[in-house]
Amino acid sequence: MFVAPPGYQPVYGPRIPYLGPIYGGLREGTSIYLQGSIPENITRFVVNLLCGESESSDIALHFNPRFDGRDKVVFNTCQNGSWESEEKIRSMPFSRGQIFEIVMLVTSHGYQIKVNGNEFHHFKHRIPFDRVRAMHITGDVSIQTINVIGGGMGGGMGGGMGGQYPGSNLPGTGGQPIYNPPVPYSNMIPGGMYSKRTIIIRGMVPFGGNRLSINFVVSRSRDIAFHFNPRVKEGIVVRNSNIGGNWGQEERELSMNPFLEGQYFDISIRCGNQRFKVFVNGQHLFDFAHRFRSCNEIDMLEIEGDVQISYIHF
Repeated sequence: MFVAPPGYQPVYGPRIPYLGPIYGGLREGTSIYLQGSIPENITRFVVNLLCGESESSDIALHFNPRFDGRDKVVFNTCQNGSWESEEKIRSMPFSRGQIFEIVMLVTSHGYQIKVNGNEFHHFKHRIPFDRVRAMHITGDVSIQTINVIGGGMGGGMGGGMGGQYPGSNLPGTGGQPIYNPPVPYSNMIPGGMYSKRTIIIRGMVPFGGNRLSINFVVSRSRDIAFHFNPRVKEGIVVRNSNIGGNWGQEERELSMNPFLEGQYFDISIRCGNQRFKVFVNGQHLFDFAHRFRSCNEIDMLEIEGDVQISYIHF
């Protein structure tokens, strides 16, 4: 079974309707991240943040896109079985038959909602966010990934992934994500790499996209300790290193290639004592044995190619 890295327990491909706990609850700075798609014949779907683990619990946030000829997104709260005043946003950020991503950022004042990387609405708190305990999703929608980052105990979303990952309070798992960075991306890794550190990269290969390159670099020497290079049209994922200006032996063997045009991907790269372990969309894809003398010297991440990055979490 796939075991999520420290602090991360995404839910992949849940059945709809979905009802699952948010372990540790919410706190200021928590991000709720949803990837999915809606059918051509959509009428509406709903995401509710619940104050208990049943559908009848108070609803702190009701998020309800409606395709009814007067397309709109409705926000609301429900307490003691009674709905409060609706907030209607009469613009529709979703498209029939299209994939989407939603980020709900918990602030001290409310929920900051982004759709497909764009600011959409700020819904002010009516119920304290620390009462939220679960999420309910229903309606005309398919969900690929649910993830909660930065919540209690490292912020995993549990449902069906085996409970809280042991050691989820390890250092390096609680920083805030970098959303929608431009590509090519090149930046220092806060604190550098070390054993058991995990980096999460989420994004999408657009239609017509072919190559993605992720490099773990030693900045002082420009050595590439780990080169991760999916090639969509060839259906392969190349792994290599470039040390002292020389490329090493390519590794290409894989049982599957999860990188496809028009599809989101969810990459988890964990640094171990002997190797990098790479998971994509919840499945272990490959290991890459260290070729550089010390992973502690790796301190820079570079991303290039035909790709849109939703977020990077160190």
